[in-house]
Amino acid sequence: MANMDPEGIDAVRMTWNVWPRTKVEASKCVIPLAASIAPIRPHTDIPMLPYAPLRCKTCSAVLNAFARVDFMAKIWICPFCYQRNHFPPHYAMISETNLPGELYPQYTTVQYALQSFPDPNNSNAPQLPPVFVFVLDTCMIEEELEFVKSAMKQAIGLLPEHALVGFVSFGTQVQVHELGFSDMSKVYVFRGSKEISKEQVLEQLGLGSAGRRPTVGYPKVLQNGYTNTGVNRFLLPASDCEYTLDTLLDELQTDQWPVQAGHRASRCTGVALSVSAGLLAACLPGTGARIIALVGGPCTEGPGTIVSKDLSEPVRSHKDLDKDAAPYFKKAVKFYDSLAKQLVSQGHVLDLFASALDQVGVAEMKVAVERTGGLVVLAESFGHSVFKDSFKRVFEDGEHSLGLCFNGMLEINCSKDIKIQGVIGPCTSLEKKGPNVADTVIGEGNTTAWKMCGLNKSTSFTVLFDLSSTERSNVPGAANSQFYLQFLTSYQDPEGKTMLRVTTVTRQWVDSTVSSEELLRGFDQETAAVVMARITSLKMETEVN
Repeated sequence: MANMDPEGIDAVRMTWNVWPRTKVEASKCVIPLAASIAPIRPHTDIPMLPYAPLRCKTCSAVLNAFARVDFMAKIWICPFCYQRNHFPPHYAMISETNLPGELYPQYTTVQYALQSFPDPNNSNAPQLPPVFVFVLDTCMIEEELEFVKSAMKQAIGLLPEHALVGFVSFGTQVQVHELGFSDMSKVYVFRGSKEISKEQVLEQLGLGSAGRRPTVGYPKVLQNGYTNTGVNRFLLPASDCEYTLDTLLDELQTDQWPVQAGHRASRCTGVALSVSAGLLAACLPGTGARIIALVGGPCTEGPGTIVSKDLSEPVRSHKDLDKDAAPYFKKAVKFYDSLAKQLVSQGHVLDLFASALDQVGVAEMKVAVERTGGLVVLAESFGHSVFKDSFKRVFEDGEHSLGLCFNGMLEINCSKDIKIQGVIGPCTSLEKKGPNVADTVIGEGNTTAWKMCGLNKSTSFTVLFDLSSTERSNVPGAANSQFYLQFLTSYQDPEGKTMLRVTTVTRQWVDSTVSSEELLRGFDQETAAVVMARITSLKMETEVN
Protein backbone atom coordinates (compact mmCIF):
# COMPACT_ATOMS: atom_id res chain seq x y z
CA MET A 1 0.00 0.00 0.00
CA ALA A 2 2.88 2.38 0.81
CA ASN A 3 4.13 2.12 -2.76
CA MET A 4 0.69 3.00 -4.13
CA ASP A 5 0.66 6.29 -2.24
CA PRO A 6 4.22 7.38 -1.39
CA GLU A 7 3.00 10.81 -0.21
CA GLY A 8 0.73 9.15 2.38
CA ILE A 9 -1.48 11.20 4.68
CA ASP A 10 1.02 14.11 4.73
CA ALA A 11 1.45 14.72 0.96
CA VAL A 12 5.06 15.71 1.69
CA ARG A 13 8.10 14.25 -0.05
CA MET A 14 11.72 15.23 0.52
CA THR A 15 14.72 15.09 -1.78
CA TRP A 16 16.74 13.74 1.17
CA ASN A 17 15.01 11.82 3.98
CA VAL A 18 18.03 12.13 6.25
CA TRP A 19 19.91 15.43 6.39
CA PRO A 20 23.61 16.11 6.96
CA ARG A 21 24.47 18.16 10.02
CA THR A 22 26.30 21.09 8.47
CA LYS A 23 26.07 23.58 5.63
CA VAL A 24 29.34 22.31 4.10
CA GLU A 25 28.18 18.69 4.06
CA ALA A 26 24.79 19.77 2.64
CA SER A 27 26.51 21.59 -0.24
CA LYS A 28 28.37 18.36 -1.12
CA CYS A 29 24.97 16.69 -1.70
CA VAL A 30 24.55 18.81 -4.91
CA ILE A 31 20.76 18.15 -4.93
CA PRO A 32 19.35 20.73 -2.48
CA LEU A 33 17.53 19.97 0.76
CA ALA A 34 13.92 20.46 -0.36
CA ALA A 35 10.37 19.27 0.16
CA SER A 36 7.58 18.93 -2.38
CA ILE A 37 4.20 19.52 -0.71
CA ALA A 38 0.56 19.36 -1.85
CA PRO A 39 -1.00 21.36 1.01
CA ILE A 40 -4.70 20.45 0.55
CA ARG A 41 -4.49 17.12 -1.27
CA PRO A 42 -7.53 15.07 -0.14
CA HIS A 43 -6.99 11.94 1.96
CA THR A 44 -9.62 9.81 3.68
CA ASP A 45 -7.59 9.35 6.88
CA ILE A 46 -7.20 13.02 7.83
CA PRO A 47 -9.21 13.65 11.01
CA MET A 48 -11.39 16.79 11.21
CA LEU A 49 -11.12 18.47 14.62
CA PRO A 50 -14.04 20.74 15.58
CA TYR A 51 -12.02 23.05 17.87
CA ALA A 52 -9.24 25.63 17.55
CA PRO A 53 -5.58 24.47 17.46
CA LEU A 54 -3.26 24.91 20.45
CA ARG A 55 -0.19 26.98 19.64
CA CYS A 56 3.20 27.21 21.34
CA LYS A 57 3.52 30.53 23.18
CA THR A 58 7.09 31.07 21.91
CA CYS A 59 7.25 29.91 18.26
CA SER A 60 3.50 29.57 17.41
CA ALA A 61 3.91 25.95 16.23
CA VAL A 62 0.70 23.94 16.61
CA LEU A 63 0.44 21.03 19.09
CA ASN A 64 1.26 17.83 17.23
CA ALA A 65 1.99 14.12 17.60
CA PHE A 66 5.72 14.76 18.21
CA ALA A 67 5.19 16.97 21.28
CA ARG A 68 6.35 15.50 24.59
CA VAL A 69 3.45 15.48 27.06
CA ASP A 70 3.48 15.43 30.86
CA PHE A 71 -0.04 14.12 31.63
CA MET A 72 0.27 14.68 35.37
CA ALA A 73 1.33 18.33 35.13
CA LYS A 74 -0.85 18.93 32.01
CA ILE A 75 2.13 20.36 30.11
CA TRP A 76 3.35 19.82 26.53
CA ILE A 77 6.85 20.56 25.27
CA CYS A 78 7.12 22.01 21.77
CA PRO A 79 9.44 19.88 19.57
CA PHE A 80 10.54 23.00 17.64
CA CYS A 81 11.70 25.35 20.41
CA TYR A 82 11.44 23.14 23.55
CA GLN A 83 9.08 25.65 25.23
CA ARG A 84 6.91 24.18 28.01
CA ASN A 85 3.22 25.03 27.45
CA HIS A 86 0.29 24.44 29.80
CA PHE A 87 -2.81 22.78 28.41
CA PRO A 88 -5.94 24.99 28.71
CA PRO A 89 -8.81 23.87 30.99
CA HIS A 90 -10.81 22.14 28.23
CA TYR A 91 -7.93 19.63 27.87
CA ALA A 92 -8.26 18.68 31.56
CA MET A 93 -9.45 15.13 30.80
CA ILE A 94 -6.43 14.11 28.71
CA SER A 95 -4.41 11.06 29.75
CA GLU A 96 -2.32 8.37 28.07
CA THR A 97 -5.52 6.50 27.28
CA ASN A 98 -7.61 9.58 26.40
CA LEU A 99 -5.71 11.54 23.75
CA PRO A 100 -7.02 14.43 21.65
CA GLY A 101 -6.88 13.79 17.87
CA GLU A 102 -3.73 15.81 17.23
CA LEU A 103 -1.63 13.69 19.64
CA TYR A 104 -2.32 10.32 17.99
CA PRO A 105 1.00 9.17 16.49
CA GLN A 106 -0.59 8.20 13.13
CA TYR A 107 -2.24 11.63 12.71
CA THR A 108 0.75 13.66 11.56
CA THR A 109 -1.76 15.65 9.47
CA VAL A 110 -4.95 17.00 11.03
CA GLN A 111 -7.54 19.49 9.87
CA TYR A 112 -9.34 22.10 11.98
CA ALA A 113 -12.70 23.64 11.05
CA LEU A 114 -12.41 27.22 12.29
CA GLN A 115 -15.75 28.70 13.36
CA SER A 116 -16.28 32.33 12.32
CA PHE A 117 -19.68 32.77 10.73
CA PRO A 118 -21.27 36.06 9.65
CA ASP A 119 -24.49 35.15 11.42
CA PRO A 120 -23.76 34.20 15.05
CA ASN A 121 -27.35 32.94 15.47
CA ASN A 122 -27.01 30.46 12.63
CA SER A 123 -23.91 28.29 12.85
CA ASN A 124 -24.91 26.42 9.68
CA ALA A 125 -24.79 29.57 7.52
CA PRO A 126 -21.99 29.56 4.96
CA GLN A 127 -19.16 31.76 6.16
CA LEU A 128 -18.49 34.10 3.25
CA PRO A 129 -19.83 33.08 -0.14
CA PRO A 130 -17.21 32.79 -2.91
CA VAL A 131 -17.45 35.40 -5.68
CA PHE A 132 -17.02 34.79 -9.43
CA VAL A 133 -16.71 37.85 -11.69
CA PHE A 134 -16.87 36.95 -15.38
CA VAL A 135 -14.98 39.39 -17.61
CA LEU A 136 -15.97 38.90 -21.26
CA ASP A 137 -14.17 40.28 -24.31
CA THR A 138 -16.71 41.35 -27.00
CA CYS A 139 -14.10 42.13 -29.72
CA MET A 140 -14.60 38.84 -31.52
CA ILE A 141 -16.61 37.42 -34.40
CA GLU A 142 -20.26 36.55 -33.80
CA GLU A 143 -19.63 32.79 -33.89
CA GLU A 144 -16.91 32.93 -31.20
CA LEU A 145 -19.06 35.14 -28.98
CA GLU A 146 -21.93 32.62 -29.23
CA PHE A 147 -19.58 29.79 -28.16
CA VAL A 148 -18.32 31.69 -25.13
CA LYS A 149 -21.82 32.88 -24.12
CA SER A 150 -23.14 29.31 -24.08
CA ALA A 151 -20.11 28.16 -21.99
CA MET A 152 -20.79 30.98 -19.51
CA LYS A 153 -24.48 30.06 -19.19
CA GLN A 154 -23.50 26.47 -18.44
CA ALA A 155 -20.92 27.61 -15.87
CA ILE A 156 -23.40 29.82 -13.99
CA GLY A 157 -25.80 26.85 -13.82
CA LEU A 158 -23.03 24.73 -12.22
CA LEU A 159 -22.06 27.27 -9.53
CA PRO A 160 -23.19 26.66 -5.92
CA GLU A 161 -26.46 28.55 -5.35
CA HIS A 162 -24.97 30.75 -2.63
CA ALA A 163 -21.92 31.78 -4.76
CA LEU A 164 -22.03 35.43 -5.81
CA VAL A 165 -21.74 36.32 -9.50
CA GLY A 166 -20.71 39.55 -11.24
CA PHE A 167 -20.44 40.39 -14.93
CA VAL A 168 -18.14 42.80 -16.79
CA SER A 169 -17.92 43.03 -20.60
CA PHE A 170 -15.30 44.98 -22.54
CA GLY A 171 -14.14 46.04 -25.98
CA THR A 172 -13.16 49.64 -26.67
CA GLN A 173 -14.74 50.49 -23.31
CA VAL A 174 -15.55 48.56 -20.13
CA GLN A 175 -19.14 47.88 -19.09
CA VAL A 176 -19.95 46.83 -15.51
CA HIS A 177 -23.44 45.30 -15.53
CA GLU A 178 -25.76 45.91 -12.61
CA LEU A 179 -27.54 42.59 -11.95
CA GLY A 180 -29.55 43.66 -8.90
CA PHE A 181 -32.27 45.38 -10.93
CA SER A 182 -33.61 42.84 -13.43
CA ASP A 183 -36.50 44.97 -14.81
CA MET A 184 -34.13 47.21 -16.73
CA SER A 185 -30.53 46.56 -17.70
CA LYS A 186 -28.20 49.16 -16.21
CA VAL A 187 -24.54 49.49 -17.19
CA TYR A 188 -21.63 51.56 -15.83
CA VAL A 189 -19.15 52.47 -18.59
CA PHE A 190 -15.41 53.14 -18.10
CA ARG A 191 -13.09 54.56 -20.73
CA GLY A 192 -10.65 51.97 -22.02
CA SER A 193 -7.78 54.33 -22.73
CA LYS A 194 -7.03 55.53 -19.22
CA GLU A 195 -5.59 53.83 -16.14
CA ILE A 196 -8.09 53.88 -13.28
CA SER A 197 -7.42 53.45 -9.56
CA LYS A 198 -9.31 51.20 -7.17
CA GLU A 199 -10.73 54.28 -5.39
CA GLN A 200 -11.99 55.76 -8.68
CA VAL A 201 -13.73 52.47 -9.56
CA LEU A 202 -15.47 52.33 -6.17
CA GLU A 203 -16.48 56.00 -6.41
CA GLN A 204 -17.93 55.68 -9.92
CA LEU A 205 -19.88 52.53 -9.03
CA GLY A 206 -21.31 54.26 -5.96
CA LEU A 207 -19.40 51.94 -3.64
CA GLY A 208 -16.96 54.53 -2.28
CA SER A 209 -17.05 55.56 1.37
CA ALA A 210 -19.52 58.36 0.61
CA GLY A 211 -21.80 56.35 -1.66
CA ARG A 212 -22.60 53.32 0.46
CA ARG A 213 -23.55 52.28 3.93
CA PRO A 214 -20.59 51.00 5.94
CA THR A 215 -19.88 47.26 5.89
CA VAL A 216 -17.87 47.19 9.11
CA GLY A 217 -18.63 43.98 10.98
CA TYR A 218 -21.74 42.29 9.66
CA PRO A 219 -24.64 44.68 9.08
CA LYS A 220 -28.28 43.68 8.76
CA VAL A 221 -28.32 40.22 7.17
CA LEU A 222 -31.06 39.47 4.66
CA GLN A 223 -32.91 36.14 4.68
CA ASN A 224 -30.51 34.61 2.15
CA GLY A 225 -27.53 35.40 4.35
CA TYR A 226 -26.16 38.38 2.39
CA THR A 227 -25.77 41.95 3.49
CA ASN A 228 -27.86 44.67 1.93
CA THR A 229 -24.98 46.92 0.82
CA GLY A 230 -24.20 48.65 -2.45
CA VAL A 231 -22.04 45.81 -3.74
CA ASN A 232 -25.18 43.64 -3.97
CA ARG A 233 -26.23 45.63 -7.02
CA PHE A 234 -23.35 44.03 -8.90
CA LEU A 235 -22.72 40.73 -7.12
CA LEU A 236 -25.75 38.48 -6.65
CA PRO A 237 -26.24 34.85 -5.58
CA ALA A 238 -26.14 32.59 -8.66
CA SER A 239 -29.66 31.33 -7.94
CA ASP A 240 -31.04 34.92 -7.91
CA CYS A 241 -29.38 36.25 -11.06
CA GLU A 242 -29.20 33.23 -13.40
CA TYR A 243 -32.26 34.37 -15.40
CA THR A 244 -31.09 38.02 -15.55
CA LEU A 245 -27.64 36.94 -16.75
CA ASP A 246 -29.04 34.56 -19.37
CA THR A 247 -31.19 37.39 -20.78
CA LEU A 248 -28.27 39.80 -20.66
CA LEU A 249 -26.00 37.35 -22.53
CA ASP A 250 -28.68 36.74 -25.17
CA GLU A 251 -28.83 40.48 -25.85
CA LEU A 252 -25.06 41.06 -25.74
CA GLN A 253 -23.56 41.89 -29.13
CA THR A 254 -20.01 41.97 -30.43
CA ASP A 255 -18.22 45.30 -29.85
CA GLN A 256 -19.91 47.88 -32.08
CA TRP A 257 -17.00 50.31 -32.21
CA PRO A 258 -15.87 50.66 -35.87
CA VAL A 259 -12.48 49.15 -36.76
CA GLN A 260 -10.47 50.85 -39.52
CA ALA A 261 -9.26 48.72 -42.43
CA GLY A 262 -5.80 47.35 -41.74
CA HIS A 263 -6.23 47.84 -37.99
CA ARG A 264 -6.80 45.62 -34.96
CA ALA A 265 -9.91 45.97 -32.82
CA SER A 266 -9.61 48.38 -29.92
CA ARG A 267 -9.48 46.07 -26.89
CA CYS A 268 -8.91 47.38 -23.32
CA THR A 269 -8.16 44.14 -21.43
CA GLY A 270 -6.02 45.91 -18.77
CA VAL A 271 -8.70 48.43 -17.77
CA ALA A 272 -11.36 45.67 -17.68
CA LEU A 273 -9.28 43.62 -15.22
CA SER A 274 -8.46 46.74 -13.18
CA VAL A 275 -12.16 47.65 -12.90
CA SER A 276 -13.05 44.06 -11.92
CA ALA A 277 -10.37 44.07 -9.18
CA GLY A 278 -11.75 47.43 -8.00
CA LEU A 279 -15.30 46.04 -7.85
CA LEU A 280 -14.05 43.10 -5.73
CA ALA A 281 -12.32 45.57 -3.38
CA ALA A 282 -15.83 46.49 -2.14
CA CYS A 283 -16.41 42.93 -0.83
CA LEU A 284 -16.13 42.16 2.85
CA PRO A 285 -12.49 41.47 3.81
CA GLY A 286 -11.76 37.76 3.67
CA THR A 287 -14.16 37.04 0.81
CA GLY A 288 -12.68 34.51 -1.62
CA ALA A 289 -13.09 35.65 -5.22
CA ARG A 290 -12.02 34.81 -8.77
CA ILE A 291 -11.90 37.06 -11.82
CA ILE A 292 -12.55 34.78 -14.80
CA ALA A 293 -11.24 36.59 -17.88
CA LEU A 294 -12.41 35.33 -21.28
CA VAL A 295 -10.15 37.03 -23.83
CA GLY A 296 -10.16 36.73 -27.63
CA GLY A 297 -7.12 38.74 -28.72
CA PRO A 298 -4.31 41.15 -27.77
CA CYS A 299 -4.81 44.30 -25.67
CA THR A 300 -4.43 47.35 -27.97
CA GLU A 301 -5.93 50.09 -25.80
CA GLY A 302 -4.95 51.65 -22.46
CA PRO A 303 -2.74 50.10 -19.76
CA GLY A 304 -1.55 46.55 -20.49
CA THR A 305 -1.32 47.23 -24.25
CA ILE A 306 0.98 44.70 -25.97
CA VAL A 307 0.78 45.87 -29.60
CA SER A 308 -0.45 48.89 -31.56
CA LYS A 309 -3.72 48.87 -33.49
CA ASP A 310 -1.86 48.95 -36.82
CA LEU A 311 -1.88 45.43 -38.32
CA SER A 312 1.40 46.10 -40.13
CA GLU A 313 3.11 45.97 -36.71
CA PRO A 314 3.49 42.30 -35.66
CA VAL A 315 2.91 41.10 -32.10
CA ARG A 316 6.25 40.77 -30.24
CA SER A 317 8.03 37.42 -30.49
CA HIS A 318 10.57 35.63 -28.25
CA LYS A 319 13.38 37.12 -30.34
CA ASP A 320 12.02 40.64 -29.80
CA LEU A 321 11.92 40.06 -26.04
CA ASP A 322 15.51 38.73 -26.09
CA LYS A 323 16.74 41.76 -28.05
CA ASP A 324 14.70 44.18 -25.91
CA ALA A 325 12.83 45.20 -29.08
CA ALA A 326 9.29 44.90 -27.68
CA PRO A 327 8.32 48.55 -27.02
CA TYR A 328 5.18 47.83 -24.95
CA PHE A 329 6.44 44.85 -22.94
CA LYS A 330 8.01 46.44 -19.84
CA LYS A 331 5.21 48.94 -19.33
CA ALA A 332 2.56 46.19 -19.60
CA VAL A 333 4.45 43.92 -17.16
CA LYS A 334 4.71 46.83 -14.69
CA PHE A 335 0.94 47.39 -14.95
CA TYR A 336 0.13 43.68 -14.35
CA ASP A 337 2.66 43.59 -11.52
CA SER A 338 0.74 46.35 -9.71
CA LEU A 339 -2.56 44.56 -10.47
CA ALA A 340 -1.05 41.37 -8.97
CA LYS A 341 -0.13 43.28 -5.77
CA GLN A 342 -3.70 44.62 -5.48
CA LEU A 343 -5.25 41.17 -6.02
CA VAL A 344 -2.88 39.54 -3.50
CA SER A 345 -3.66 42.19 -0.87
CA GLN A 346 -7.39 41.52 -1.45
CA GLY A 347 -6.85 37.72 -1.54
CA HIS A 348 -8.41 37.35 -5.02
CA VAL A 349 -7.52 35.21 -8.03
CA LEU A 350 -7.15 35.97 -11.75
CA ASP A 351 -7.98 33.12 -14.17
CA LEU A 352 -7.32 33.54 -17.88
CA PHE A 353 -9.17 31.67 -20.65
CA ALA A 354 -7.76 32.90 -23.93
CA SER A 355 -8.86 31.86 -27.35
CA ALA A 356 -7.17 33.34 -30.41
CA LEU A 357 -5.12 32.26 -33.39
CA ASP A 358 -2.87 35.23 -32.61
CA GLN A 359 -1.36 35.97 -29.18
CA VAL A 360 -3.28 37.58 -26.32
CA GLY A 361 -0.40 38.74 -24.11
CA VAL A 362 -0.01 35.92 -21.57
CA ALA A 363 3.72 36.77 -21.19
CA GLU A 364 2.73 40.17 -19.76
CA MET A 365 -0.29 38.95 -17.76
CA LYS A 366 1.25 35.84 -16.24
CA VAL A 367 2.69 37.65 -13.21
CA ALA A 368 -0.88 38.42 -12.01
CA VAL A 369 -2.07 34.86 -12.73
CA GLU A 370 0.94 33.13 -11.11
CA ARG A 371 1.05 35.20 -7.94
CA THR A 372 -2.66 34.71 -7.29
CA GLY A 373 -2.69 30.96 -8.04
CA GLY A 374 -4.93 31.34 -11.09
CA LEU A 375 -5.49 29.08 -14.09
CA VAL A 376 -4.45 29.67 -17.71
CA VAL A 377 -6.14 27.85 -20.58
CA LEU A 378 -5.18 28.66 -24.19
CA ALA A 379 -7.22 27.35 -27.12
CA GLU A 380 -7.65 28.20 -30.79
CA SER A 381 -11.39 28.77 -30.47
CA PHE A 382 -14.03 29.07 -27.75
CA GLY A 383 -15.81 26.30 -29.63
CA HIS A 384 -12.84 23.94 -29.16
CA SER A 385 -13.15 21.07 -26.67
CA VAL A 386 -9.91 22.21 -24.95
CA PHE A 387 -11.69 25.37 -23.82
CA LYS A 388 -15.18 23.92 -23.28
CA ASP A 389 -14.04 20.92 -21.19
CA SER A 390 -11.51 22.92 -19.17
CA PHE A 391 -14.00 25.70 -18.44
CA LYS A 392 -16.63 23.22 -17.29
CA ARG A 393 -14.18 21.48 -14.95
CA VAL A 394 -13.55 24.72 -13.05
CA PHE A 395 -17.17 24.80 -11.91
CA GLU A 396 -18.37 21.21 -11.81
CA ASP A 397 -18.71 19.22 -8.61
CA GLY A 398 -18.01 15.58 -7.87
CA GLU A 399 -15.02 13.32 -8.40
CA HIS A 400 -13.49 15.29 -11.29
CA SER A 401 -13.86 18.73 -9.72
CA LEU A 402 -10.69 20.74 -9.20
CA GLY A 403 -11.75 21.49 -5.62
CA LEU A 404 -11.11 25.22 -5.97
CA CYS A 405 -10.32 26.88 -2.65
CA PHE A 406 -9.80 30.53 -1.78
CA ASN A 407 -7.76 32.92 0.30
CA GLY A 408 -5.07 30.48 1.41
CA MET A 409 -2.03 31.08 3.56
CA LEU A 410 0.95 28.78 4.09
CA GLU A 411 3.15 29.05 7.18
CA ILE A 412 6.20 26.90 7.86
CA ASN A 413 7.83 26.16 11.22
CA CYS A 414 11.26 24.46 11.35
CA SER A 415 13.64 23.13 13.96
CA LYS A 416 16.57 25.32 14.97
CA ASP A 417 19.42 25.45 12.42
CA ILE A 418 17.04 24.99 9.47
CA LYS A 419 16.37 28.02 7.30
CA ILE A 420 13.90 28.53 4.44
CA GLN A 421 15.31 29.90 1.19
CA GLY A 422 11.92 30.18 -0.48
CA VAL A 423 9.00 28.49 -2.20
CA ILE A 424 8.51 27.81 -5.92
CA GLY A 425 4.85 27.67 -6.89
CA PRO A 426 1.69 29.79 -7.24
CA CYS A 427 2.09 31.98 -4.14
CA THR A 428 3.41 35.34 -2.93
CA SER A 429 5.83 36.05 -0.07
CA LEU A 430 4.24 37.84 2.90
CA GLU A 431 7.67 39.12 4.02
CA LYS A 432 7.26 37.59 7.49
CA LYS A 433 10.78 37.63 8.91
CA GLY A 434 12.08 35.32 11.61
CA PRO A 435 15.07 33.24 12.70
CA ASN A 436 14.20 30.54 10.12
CA VAL A 437 14.57 32.86 7.10
CA ALA A 438 17.67 32.21 4.96
CA ASP A 439 19.87 34.95 3.48
CA THR A 440 19.76 33.43 0.00
CA VAL A 441 16.41 33.60 -1.79
CA ILE A 442 15.05 31.11 -4.33
CA GLY A 443 11.55 31.78 -5.68
CA GLU A 444 9.29 33.57 -3.19
CA GLY A 445 11.52 34.08 -0.15
CA ASN A 446 12.49 36.35 2.76
CA THR A 447 9.58 34.97 4.75
CA THR A 448 8.07 32.07 6.71
CA ALA A 449 4.53 32.80 5.43
CA TRP A 450 3.04 32.93 1.92
CA LYS A 451 -0.29 34.06 0.46
CA MET A 452 -2.06 31.59 -1.85
CA CYS A 453 -5.12 33.46 -3.15
CA GLY A 454 -6.30 30.41 -5.07
CA LEU A 455 -5.41 26.75 -4.67
CA ASN A 456 -6.95 23.40 -5.52
CA LYS A 457 -6.56 19.80 -4.45
CA SER A 458 -3.62 19.18 -6.79
CA THR A 459 -1.72 22.45 -6.13
CA SER A 460 1.86 21.68 -5.13
CA PHE A 461 4.84 23.71 -3.95
CA THR A 462 8.57 23.16 -3.71
CA VAL A 463 10.12 24.44 -0.46
CA LEU A 464 13.91 24.92 -0.42
CA PHE A 465 15.86 24.75 2.82
CA ASP A 466 19.34 25.69 3.99
CA LEU A 467 21.30 24.96 7.17
CA SER A 468 22.67 27.70 9.40
CA SER A 469 25.16 25.61 11.33
CA THR A 470 28.70 25.44 10.08
CA GLU A 471 29.72 22.89 12.68
CA ARG A 472 28.06 19.85 14.13
CA SER A 473 25.77 20.53 17.05
CA ASN A 474 27.27 19.33 20.31
CA VAL A 475 23.95 18.73 22.07
CA PRO A 476 23.95 15.03 22.99
CA GLY A 477 20.97 12.67 23.24
CA ALA A 478 18.22 11.24 21.08
CA ALA A 479 16.19 14.47 21.13
CA ASN A 480 18.78 16.06 18.95
CA SER A 481 18.91 13.28 16.33
CA GLN A 482 15.51 14.31 14.87
CA PHE A 483 14.45 17.54 13.21
CA TYR A 484 10.90 18.71 12.55
CA LEU A 485 9.05 20.64 9.85
CA GLN A 486 5.48 21.88 10.21
CA PHE A 487 3.29 23.15 7.34
CA LEU A 488 0.17 25.13 8.27
CA THR A 489 -2.29 25.81 5.45
CA SER A 490 -5.36 27.94 6.16
CA TYR A 491 -7.92 28.40 3.39
CA GLN A 492 -11.61 28.75 2.55
CA ASP A 493 -13.22 25.67 1.07
CA PRO A 494 -15.72 25.92 -1.83
CA GLU A 495 -18.59 26.32 0.69
CA GLY A 496 -16.85 29.32 2.28
CA LYS A 497 -15.85 27.60 5.55
CA THR A 498 -12.39 28.39 6.92
CA MET A 499 -10.12 25.36 7.32
CA LEU A 500 -6.66 24.93 8.78
CA ARG A 501 -4.60 21.90 7.83
CA VAL A 502 -1.53 21.15 9.95
CA THR A 503 1.11 18.68 8.76
CA THR A 504 4.09 17.93 11.00
CA VAL A 505 6.88 15.69 9.74
CA THR A 506 10.13 14.51 11.26
CA ARG A 507 13.34 13.27 9.67
CA GLN A 508 16.74 12.34 11.03
CA TRP A 509 20.04 14.17 11.16
CA VAL A 510 22.99 12.04 10.09
CA ASP A 511 26.72 12.59 10.40
CA SER A 512 27.61 12.21 6.72
CA THR A 513 31.34 12.58 7.44
CA VAL A 514 31.14 9.25 9.26
CA SER A 515 28.71 7.43 6.92
CA SER A 516 27.45 8.55 3.54
CA GLU A 517 25.60 5.22 3.13
CA GLU A 518 22.75 6.33 5.34
CA LEU A 519 22.46 9.60 3.42
CA LEU A 520 22.24 7.78 0.08
CA ARG A 521 19.61 5.38 1.36
CA GLY A 522 17.41 8.37 2.20
CA PHE A 523 17.62 9.91 -1.30
CA ASP A 524 14.29 10.21 -3.17
CA GLN A 525 15.04 10.26 -6.87
CA GLU A 526 11.52 11.16 -8.06
CA THR A 527 11.27 14.16 -5.75
CA ALA A 528 14.77 15.27 -6.76
CA ALA A 529 13.73 15.21 -10.45
CA VAL A 530 10.65 17.37 -9.72
CA VAL A 531 12.60 19.83 -7.57
CA MET A 532 15.44 20.24 -10.08
CA ALA A 533 12.94 20.73 -12.94
CA ARG A 534 11.20 23.49 -10.97
CA ILE A 535 14.49 25.21 -10.08
CA THR A 536 15.64 25.01 -13.72
CA SER A 537 12.41 26.48 -15.11
CA LEU A 538 12.53 29.28 -12.51
CA LYS A 539 16.13 30.11 -13.52
CA MET A 540 15.21 30.12 -17.20
CA GLU A 541 12.52 32.70 -16.53
CA THR A 542 14.36 34.93 -14.09
CA GLU A 543 18.02 34.82 -15.10
CA VAL A 544 19.56 36.43 -18.16
CA ASN A 545 20.66 33.74 -20.64
